[in-house]
Amino acid sequence: PLHGEFADLEKSGFSTMNSSLDPPLHYAGGYEPQDSKEWKVVIPTFLGVICLAGFAGNACVIGILLYNTKKGKPSMIHSLILNLSLADLLLVLFVVPFRAATYSRGDWYVGWFLCKTSDWFRHACMTAKSLTIAVVAKTCFMYANNPAKQVNIKWHTICSVLSAIWLVALGIPLPLWFFSHFREPKIGSNLCIVIVPAHAQEFMSAFVKLYPLLVFCAPFTFAFIYFWRAYGRCQRRGTKTQNLRNQIRSRCLTMMLLSVTITSAVMWLPDWISWLWFWHLETNGPALPQGFMATTQVLMFAISSANPLIFVLMSEEFREGFKGLWKKVTLKKPLPTPDDPEETETANTDGVPESAPSPEAVMPNPEKESPSASHTTENMDSKKEMPVLPDVEQFWHDREAIPDAQDNDPIPWEHEGQRQ
Repeated sequence: PLHGEFADLEKSGFSTMNSSLDPPLHYAGGYEPQDSKEWKVVIPTFLGVICLAGFAGNACVIGILLYNTKKGKPSMIHSLILNLSLADLLLVLFVVPFRAATYSRGDWYVGWFLCKTSDWFRHACMTAKSLTIAVVAKTCFMYANNPAKQVNIKWHTICSVLSAIWLVALGIPLPLWFFSHFREPKIGSNLCIVIVPAHAQEFMSAFVKLYPLLVFCAPFTFAFIYFWRAYGRCQRRGTKTQNLRNQIRSRCLTMMLLSVTITSAVMWLPDWISWLWFWHLETNGPALPQGFMATTQVLMFAISSANPLIFVLMSEEFREGFKGLWKKVTLKKPLPTPDDPEETETANTDGVPESAPSPEAVMPNPEKESPSASHTTENMDSKKEMPVLPDVEQFWHDREAIPDAQDNDPIPWEHEGQRQ
């Protein structure tokens, strides 16, 4: 039934890309129906894990960067890393869940609006990431060349750079929006496919060749060149202590951002292979395997989960920020009780003066006290328990004041009669 519908489309001035192939369908939204039941379970499972991990990691990175921005002046590199994490967060919130749902269902049941915008929005976010990586490579080289220059960057400069990145990223993949169409055939599943008008065939043929060069090859080549130059600049030895510190920071920053760039390039490359394979299929050529296309998309979305992990492993700043955030979430102090003086003092720290005695002075610990202090305390307690009468006290005072000769008498038995 699909062939009859596309025959009607061709009569009305539309034709499908690669119309000589059978079937001449290009599934938009990055989705292609799966025949295997195992793939319908495995792919949504992987996408669900990526969605959860990517959301948690990128939300933490954004929170740490925003908190650090409040404490100091704006940094171009931190702002670009924030933009990179924001693009990853948008992917895992508005693209990955719907992609997992369509793979598990087996057809495009999320409607025409997502059919028109899903593929365009995915490519816009990925393009924003590639352009951000190119700009951050240039900024990293500037920082390695002159670290003091980063202090003078103002907010309007940062906002202008980020706005330009997103305007270009949203504009380049617009043909994917225009040519995506939602179809509900009378028999079969709902489809989201690319239908190119006959007068736009040449434009689309040029677009599918230039698009990978503009959003993948050129930005990453630019980034690798500047990262190489920044790393070479970091290898030069400084003569002052401050220069050595800047070199160490520049080297660590360069290696972290270079690792993010290499990871993104390696994990995104298979998706471009599937893109070129599909759009340049020859008549009776080998068809693109369904599992290969799904696997390339899983790898591409996994970049959103890999970037926060790289930040944590290679940056002390992010590592400390994650530790502090984890302590705030997991460690909750219990309410103080009257029987616990230490907790009571901690809770009332604001109302107690600095010269107030510690709980140890009020409630002594027998294990930590010296023997003399313990003996004195026992004597005081015994005096309180057994009071001494005045007459008895006077008697013992006289005995202690007058020395007794009996104690020094060498022959006490001879003087026994005299004493009696």
